[in-house]
Amino acid sequence: MLELRPNCECCDKDLPPDSREAMICSFECTFCASCAGTVLGGRCPNCGGGFAPRPIRPPAALARHPASAVRVLKPEGCRPAAEG
Repeated sequence: MLELRPNCECCDKDLPPDSREAMICSFECTFCASCAGTVLGGRCPNCGGGFAPRPIRPPAALARHPASAVRVLKPEGCRPAAEG
């Protein structure tokens, strides 16, 4: 089950569970659509993979399985993944 992380790892923008701006990679690194598309050029800086929109958990399921409250932020700032 997805953690539904609460913020963009790059700019720290809040991304609540129902946000349509949340983008994730296959490892569930979480970024806002703006950072994912512009700053990172569509590639995760952690794994080099692409992004997909994060699914929205239905409210009844969210009540039983709440979103994570753990914020992840890169203190050194975001940088695009190195070419492989």
